Amino acid sequence: MRPLEDFPLEERRQVRVVLSDIDDTLTSDGLFPASSLLALERLSAAGFVVVPVTGRPAGWCDHIARMWPVDAVVGENGALYFAYDRKRRKMKTVFAKSEAERREDRTRLEALRARILVEVPGAGIASDQDYRVADLAVDFREDVEPLSQPEIERIVDLFAEAGANAKISSIHVNGWFGSYDKLTMTRRCLTELFGIDVDRDNRSVVFAGDSPNDAPMFAAFRNSIGVANVRDFRLSAEPTWVTKGRNAEGFAELSQSLLNAK
Repeated sequence: MRPLEDFPLEERRQVRVVLSDIDDTLTSDGLFPASSLLALERLSAAGFVVVPVTGRPAGWCDHIARMWPVDAVVGENGALYFAYDRKRRKMKTVFAKSEAERREDRTRLEALRARILVEVPGAGIASDQDYRVADLAVDFREDVEPLSQPEIERIVDLFAEAGANAKISSIHVNGWFGSYDKLTMTRRCLTELFGIDVDRDNRSVVFAGDSPNDAPMFAAFRNSIGVANVRDFRLSAEPTWVTKGRNAEGFAELSQSLLNAK
């Protein structure tokens, strides 16, 4: 990982799409500060395509797509994307799996929920679980006392034993049935809404994140960025650049760097 300040000016000038994780990238200590809203507003006003890519639930994504200065949002670690047409007042909703498939998955996830809570004492179910359509979010530090790394890994193992995928964020272990992830749905979102091919147009896209579930995004984008707290984790793929600031402060640093180049 190289310092963001070394990101060449000519390469920054090619960027037209800003993708970003939310928790601990746009937020700090669980809060969405004014600096992040201002950064998103300024990027949008400058003509960047702005898309949060998050593990947060569909219910939150409806709000984000409607009320944040963004062009779309990818949610539940790639289970869906939403985009709100403000002129037509219409929400476009796209899911990785059909409604029938999601109902079947929900039954299996409910059984996993019960098993995880028994086998990993201290784990909780995320407070936003009722607003999810495709995954199970197990809380290991947001509203519960922080679990140890072996306990977190045991949650991941329980998902794997049931044939589910699991990704660790900075606060939750998210598990789901299916081959999608943040990257697959981001590819689809960018292609369908903006005509952007991630492989062909890779230099025009940046992604900012902070945790292990962002690793596929870090690997996919030539100019991926980690906010400084990314150094807290062991990652299967690291970002190219890293900010000086942690959390939202780091995202503000990135946005200013891009705006200065533009």
